[in-house]
Amino acid sequence: MCGIIAYSGHQAALPILRAGLRRLEYRGYDSAGITLLARSRLQTWRAAGKLDQLESRLPEKNAAKCGMGHTRWATHGAATDENAHPHLSPDGGIAIIHNGIIENAMSLRAALTAEGAVFASDTDSEVLAHLVAQCPADSLLESVRQALTRVHGTFGLVVMDAARPGELVAARNGSPVIIGVGEREMFITSDANAVISHTREVVHLEDGELAALDARGFTLSTMDSAVTSRAPITLDHDAESLSRGGYAHYMLKEIMEQPEALARTLGGRLDRRFNTAHLGGLNLGPRELLDIRRIKILGCGSAYYAGIAGANLVESVARLPATAEPAAEFRYRNPLIEADTLYIVVSQSGETFDTLAALREIRRKGGRVIGVCNVVGSSIAREVEGGIYMHAGPEVSVASTKAFSSMLGCFMLLALQLGRVRDVSPQQGGEMIAALEALPSLVDTALGESDAIAVLAAKYSGIRNAFYIGRTDAFPVALEGAQKLKEISYIHAEAYPASELKHGPLALVDPETPTMVVLPDNNLLPKSLSSLQEIRARKGPVIAVTNADHPEIHALADDVITSPPCHPLLHPLVMGIGLQLFAYHMAVRMGRDVDQPRNLAKSVTVE
Repeated sequence: MCGIIAYSGHQAALPILRAGLRRLEYRGYDSAGITLLARSRLQTWRAAGKLDQLESRLPEKNAAKCGMGHTRWATHGAATDENAHPHLSPDGGIAIIHNGIIENAMSLRAALTAEGAVFASDTDSEVLAHLVAQCPADSLLESVRQALTRVHGTFGLVVMDAARPGELVAARNGSPVIIGVGEREMFITSDANAVISHTREVVHLEDGELAALDARGFTLSTMDSAVTSRAPITLDHDAESLSRGGYAHYMLKEIMEQPEALARTLGGRLDRRFNTAHLGGLNLGPRELLDIRRIKILGCGSAYYAGIAGANLVESVARLPATAEPAAEFRYRNPLIEADTLYIVVSQSGETFDTLAALREIRRKGGRVIGVCNVVGSSIAREVEGGIYMHAGPEVSVASTKAFSSMLGCFMLLALQLGRVRDVSPQQGGEMIAALEALPSLVDTALGESDAIAVLAAKYSGIRNAFYIGRTDAFPVALEGAQKLKEISYIHAEAYPASELKHGPLALVDPETPTMVVLPDNNLLPKSLSSLQEIRARKGPVIAVTNADHPEIHALADDVITSPPCHPLLHPLVMGIGLQLFAYHMAVRMGRDVDQPRNLAKSVTVE
């Protein structure tokens, strides 16, 4: 992985590919390259590092009307010019770009080497160029199809042939490939954001599907040569929504967009007539909801932490047993799939490989699974039986903020709908609706603390380690806060339930290691204050994140991040805003690449 863009049409391809790669930068990458087809010859430029390195090697102009570009996030081989995509066949006639992992690459490479092949890179992807070149056929599509019969693994693949000007072939198995449909021009990409300034009409390839295209149009078929067809869908956002809008970073823009994003998440879903939530996309009626005996939520990274908060919400509001688990761990432990359990997979992109694989395992075993995701038409959105769209809008920064909050908003709605089917009274439902209606305003108030938090970040910017703790519904807030700090500032941060601090982590508390203590105003506040006492007794600095007006907090804590008072249902979301801002300001203060942190990618589409 990480980013694919290809073009065939009536315009010069180079400016389109350059702009497309810029649109793909946010996904994270370590090298990039472009291949153009002009006068029956492939011309390729590649460079390790950021796109500026590649740009310095590209010509100012090129007449080619067909080409492809790629940003790579290393899986096989270091970030070098040689390992950057596109990769070529030995005779230079075939070029490929590839997202995914070829699992049998070593055996294929050994067999090809025994036949005399010489490889120019350390990547698994290069074998694909060799294989396509070894499969001459009447069409490039058939050559690619034959080559892929020897391949095991995941791929989002685009192939060009110097002998067939203007033609492109794409194939998908486990890694997203999207066809952009224009007027006398066609696009291929792994992310619709790369083509949104040219077309909003797109077609998503299914696993096991190939596409052959030129400037006039495209055809779809399967690995068995069966012809398929699909009408394009229209994207619901435009190029303007992908700009920074005057903010220094996408992350800050997306943090500040959360009130509007949450308003979209909640919009049209609160039913005052029956004091419930209305989630028609679940495709589950009241009787089916009543038959559910357990909830299992699966996700990766921030989506998993949102799942923990969601499980707490469902269990406390709907009185229904609920748990969350990392998607990959769930799949590999050969889980029992129960008919009366509702499985929920959570992913911002809808393409997270481990989550998608867990979804498929559940469905294979006959389980009922719904999704919570942000991208319409994504793999997860297409394969679940129902679900909830977040409607958070495009999220460009690698570190999730507004999508995480929208995930929590979705779980609040689900908890309310499940609760009203069960034990939540109309009066309680009305109180919850009033709380949810106030949510965007509360988040806006929490965002007003940004300047004060920036001052706090300046005070702590020299730290090397940090702890985050919280009890029950505050624990996932701590988990996500620690995640944000470590991924964009590179400060080592760990989160624990507050009750676990004395069972090991307390040994590491010292004057140089601050602890973020999440203190919601609830019946556990006195117990949480005892954790502050334990930390202070070891001379550890304490930063309290609280919406409680309690004098002992200010007496014990070195610093306080204030959160507005709110209904307990909203605690995990509203109290997390200050921790997002703290991580952001820490990273800026330390000079980090906030939107594209090292070693990370926005959408992880490989194992």
